[in-house]
Order: sequence, then structure tokens, then C-alpha cells
Amino acid sequence: MLGTIGTLLFFAVTPVYARRAAMILGSLRANFYRLLVATLLLGLWAHLAGRGTGGIAFTWFFLGGMVGFGLGGVAMFQSLPRLGSNLSTLIVQCGSAIVAGTIEWTWLGTRLSPAQIACVVLTLTGIVIGLLPASLPRASAPQRTAGVAWALLSSLGQGIGAVISRKAFATAAAWHEVVDPGSAAYQRALGGLFIAAVVVLFVLWRRPTGTATTGRAWPWVGANALTGPVLGVTCFQWALRTTPAGIVQPIVAAAPLLTIPFAAWLEGSRPRPTYYVGAVLAVAGVAGLFIWR
Repeated sequence: MLGTIGTLLFFAVTPVYARRAAMILGSLRANFYRLLVATLLLGLWAHLAGRGTGGIAFTWFFLGGMVGFGLGGVAMFQSLPRLGSNLSTLIVQCGSAIVAGTIEWTWLGTRLSPAQIACVVLTLTGIVIGLLPASLPRASAPQRTAGVAWALLSSLGQGIGAVISRKAFATAAAWHEVVDPGSAAYQRALGGLFIAAVVVLFVLWRRPTGTATTGRAWPWVGANALTGPVLGVTCFQWALRTTPAGIVQPIVAAAPLLTIPFAAWLEGSRPRPTYYVGAVLAVAGVAGLFIWR
């Protein structure tokens, strides 16, 4: 479960860096560059000290990256400008937790106990209360509908991607192979980078634009890559190697609740009163998942 806590902490700070990078580069390019940097950093580890692209489970990890990193990430960045960060994150995080638990149960046969299910519900309830915006975003009905659709697609991608990683680790174990979390994160990053590159090239082909200045964005891109796809996802794979996705995903879903005070400290904003109620409930649910894991 230490990997789950690491994921929670790293995923809590990375949205702040992602937002800064996206403001300079645009969301699609910021997503591509963070995956490019992450793939290079993870590749150094994987090829020097890990498995590189070897192993019986490479295809599963690569597919998990395409679905989770690639499809889930691109869809999330499409939802953000339409719904705002709170509502987008709320749908994606809660939806991915439900998807992961359901798919893992029906595909891999992993069942949660009644106590674990109760803790998952308590955690997700806290997330809803803590992140629910005071009002709907100022957008047209079609834009809001599109935003919800993109957020749901992102939750599907991220939830299914987590379960595919569980399948990858199970496949490796069946062949008596041990895959270190860094190599697993690298193999997933390759899949995500492939999808992100295809999307960026398609957009540039459809709507050619001038080359934006990227120099001042690199510190934010680097921080986003390090805390998200590198350290965050490595911890995520560490957690998924030993713990069901139906438990890991709800805990990780609480990361936005930690993002709010970090962003408040950095940007001078103040959380709404309902945030504290939601945070208490989510912490209680997470604590229960640790007790009844």
C-alpha cells in the first residue's frame, strides 16, 4: 500500500504543474511533451537497470498505456476547458474507480469484501462533496454535454488501463517473471506517447499553427512529467502489482482533494467549506481501505 500513498501524493501536485504548462503550450501539446519527457526519463531506468521493452507482459503494459495514458489523458484534456477542473476531475476520478472495480471483477474475478465496498463508497462520497462545484460552468448546453462525454471517456480509459496493468502483472507472474514498477511505467508510457503523438499530428494537420515558444514552459513540463508519469505512475504500478485496482483506484481518486490546498497555498485561493467535509469523509474511507485491505 506504500505505492498507493506515493501515487496519491504525486498525483495531488502534478495537476498544478500541468495547468501551468497547458496555459503556455495548449493542453494537447503540454500532454505530449510531458509524456515525451517522462518516456525518456523512464527509458533510462528501464534500459539501464530494468527490463526495457522485454518481458512476456510488454504488450499488455503497452496496451494499458494506450488506453489509460493515451485515450484517458487526451479525453481529460478535452473535458477540462468545457467543464472546468473541479467537475471534470470529479467525473473522471469517481468514474475511473467504479470502472476499475467493475471491470476487474467481471474480467479477472477479483472481488471486494463488503467492508471494502463500504469504504470505497465512503471515499467516493467524500470526493463528490469535496469537489462538487458551486454552479455549472458558464458554457452552452452542447459544450457541457461534450465535456461530460469526454470526462466519461477519460474515466473509462483510466479505469480500464489500471485493470490492464493488473492483467499484465498477472501474466508476468504466471511465467515466473518479475517486472519492476519503473519498467512497467516505461512500457505504459510508450503506449501513451504513441496515442498523444498521433493526436497532436492529426490536430496540426487539420489546423496548422505557428511554432509556439516553449522555453518558459519546460520547467512546468518537467515538473509535471516527474511528479505524474514518472514518479506517480511508477508508484501506481507498484501498487497495482500487489493490490486490486478496485482498492487502488478509489484511493488515488482522492488526489484532487490534496491538490486543492496545494493550489491554494501556491495561488492564494481558498477552499469552499464543503471541501473540508468531503476531505474528512474521504480520509475515513481511505483509512478503512488500509485496515481492511
